[in-house]
Amino acid sequence: MSLLFFCISPLHGEMRFTDVTDKTGITFRHTIGASGKYHIVETVGAGLALFDYDLDGDIDLYFLNGAYHDANPAGPRPRNALYRNEGNWRFRDMTDAAGIGDTGYGLGVTVGDYDSDGDPDLFLNNYGPNALYRNNGDGTFTEVTKQAGLDGDVQMGSGANFLDADGDGDLDLFVSHYVHCLETLSAPATRQGYPNYLGPAASIYAQTADTLYRNNGDGTFTDISGPSGISAVSGAGMGSICGDFDNDGDTDIFVANDASENHLFLNDGTGRFEEMGFLAAVAFDHNGEAQGSMGIDLGDFDNDGWLDLYLTSYQGQWAALYRNMGVGAFNDITLMSGAGIGTFPKVTWGAGLVDFDNDGDRDIFVACGHLQPYIEKYDRRHSYAQLNCLFENTGNRYREVSRTSGSGLEVKQVSRGAAFDDLDNDGDVDIVILNAGGLPTLLKNETASQGHWLQVTLRGTSSNREGIGAQVRVVTPDLTLMDEVHSGRSYQSHFGSRLCFGLGPRTEISRIEVDWLGGEREVFPATPVDRHLVLVEGEGKAP
Repeated sequence: MSLLFFCISPLHGEMRFTDVTDKTGITFRHTIGASGKYHIVETVGAGLALFDYDLDGDIDLYFLNGAYHDANPAGPRPRNALYRNEGNWRFRDMTDAAGIGDTGYGLGVTVGDYDSDGDPDLFLNNYGPNALYRNNGDGTFTEVTKQAGLDGDVQMGSGANFLDADGDGDLDLFVSHYVHCLETLSAPATRQGYPNYLGPAASIYAQTADTLYRNNGDGTFTDISGPSGISAVSGAGMGSICGDFDNDGDTDIFVANDASENHLFLNDGTGRFEEMGFLAAVAFDHNGEAQGSMGIDLGDFDNDGWLDLYLTSYQGQWAALYRNMGVGAFNDITLMSGAGIGTFPKVTWGAGLVDFDNDGDRDIFVACGHLQPYIEKYDRRHSYAQLNCLFENTGNRYREVSRTSGSGLEVKQVSRGAAFDDLDNDGDVDIVILNAGGLPTLLKNETASQGHWLQVTLRGTSSNREGIGAQVRVVTPDLTLMDEVHSGRSYQSHFGSRLCFGLGPRTEISRIEVDWLGGEREVFPATPVDRHLVLVEGEGKAP
């Protein structure tokens, strides 16, 4: 197979990221909650959410925290933290004021306007009871888990996603689970005399089915996992993402399962799903083996109009790029594309298919960090804290540029969740990383030679308010870029409510096409570049 499947675009020189964490005012520190009993939940860290909670045009940050399993040391309980973006890379802790300092063991998070009142709400997929926080529209949130009928799920969580499964305009909720895990079942193994965490394939852990909740349209949800087909299979879910994998106009679901086959649930358009991961060739890698799948992102890396898939994994396995062939199947092109080089010796978690240099194609960032704290004692090839990875899309393959992309790629941490957005509204995409047991890392994009850009936020009217599941095509005279609004992605994280398109040297946009989920295609007129647009459903024209 030829490698010349990428969209050829001009190169703009090295990407560059600077670690600006110290200047942000962020003091949040993630808690693993290690008790010496080596519970499996201690290994997986957590995700984070980037979203504009107060609708002021700036992207805010929400970090999930762990908890203590046994006796709580002196001092306050660990809790999640919300930071409001005040501009110029300064953030203010608004956790108390907003009322979302959840003290559960946080794992996964997603954001969506489930009650269609115009502001983004927050769902936490915890180890133990989950939590739904309704945005009151005044900078505060109210915890409404029980009222919404979501208080019955007390499993070990992982990724979570809002989606409109049946196209009725209301956001439903997908909740994935890792393993059936009671603390009394957790037990340390040893390797060369050093304590070792057991993995999800250990016999003491049982795989579980995921859950799909239908939005009843009155602020409550109903578990429809059985009739929808979601609970027909089980796995050890980690990251999850919802998107239109087969371009048939409805939203499908992908779950990255750790040490077991991945699941691709294809939607028949009515909210009933069939698991098709094996037939679509995404259940296993190119060797036919189950990976230790962790994080996931969707994006059209080759600009052919189909969403491709990037999966992170465990050490001794490549982080994998699956090209969507457009015929109901994917092709693992990791080795021929170069998209996994540098990941083989690492444990990889959060990931993003993002155009960091605005040249018109998607680069890849991967967050790395081991889960065995004593790994260096018995295997000097590996380390607990690890450097992250950055891959540049050069137009005909990927090349790793991690060591030549600034101080931000010199940070060595035990990274887990990663999320991406334009935090300083300068037109390029920055990076936020949640590090297990430590401070987060904020990386400012300072790539010197940037292309032009366009950012798009959708406002649904008959479809869901945030346009989740809608596809957008930015059409220029020589290139069409496609993206889709997702709720929940990467490793148990959320970002991307605002779509960011890099345009390279192009200064002319011919039109913007939007396929609203459950609705019609609309065309919005030509627009100047280097700006942020809000496109409202019903204000475009029929094609």
